Amino acid sequence: MSAAAAETVVEDVGATSPRKKKKLVILIATAVLLAGGAGGGALVWKKKRAAAEAAANSDEVEEGAAAHHAAHKNEHGSPPAFLPLDPFVVNLADHEAERYAQIGLTLELSDPKFADQLKAYMPAIRNGVLLVLAHKTSQELLTRNGKEKLAAEIMREAVKPLGIELDGESEGDKGEPAEGKGNKASMEDSPVRHVHFSSFIIQ
Repeated sequence: MSAAAAETVVEDVGATSPRKKKKLVILIATAVLLAGGAGGGALVWKKKRAAAEAAANSDEVEEGAAAHHAAHKNEHGSPPAFLPLDPFVVNLADHEAERYAQIGLTLELSDPKFADQLKAYMPAIRNGVLLVLAHKTSQELLTRNGKEKLAAEIMREAVKPLGIELDGESEGDKGEPAEGKGNKASMEDSPVRHVHFSSFIIQ
């Protein structure tokens, strides 16, 4: 090979070497970008998957809570409704002194539909409650036990106008069974679940 040819080959190698380096740099940069894009895509996919799993878990929790609420509602029926009564003021049966009671009551009903029925019979209900209160002495009403007995009697009086007679004895002075021609019902089946005292003043 002549010296001129050798120089030409060397020049060609020198001329193509930067091109190869440039191609290599481009290939490496492309590979890095592709790897970064794939990693970013994988990260986005993982985040979306985690969000979907969290949403699925949240739905399961909500469904579980709804099922628990439905079971609780089925077990106890409808949510209770409350029917406040106007305050009662009545002279008590104390013999040694004139004493009176001022009592506020709220009836807890097993179903809101009973509220309208009880309102329709409210004069009869108030009359029954006043008669019960008028036979009480201040000593009877000052104890917790006395208040609980009074609540049971008021519950019976509240449902009597509806034709319902609760099982068990009345808490009257004679301790006789509750009178009435209505249907017998247990305390659990009563439309009035509880009697709540909103105020209780004896003077």
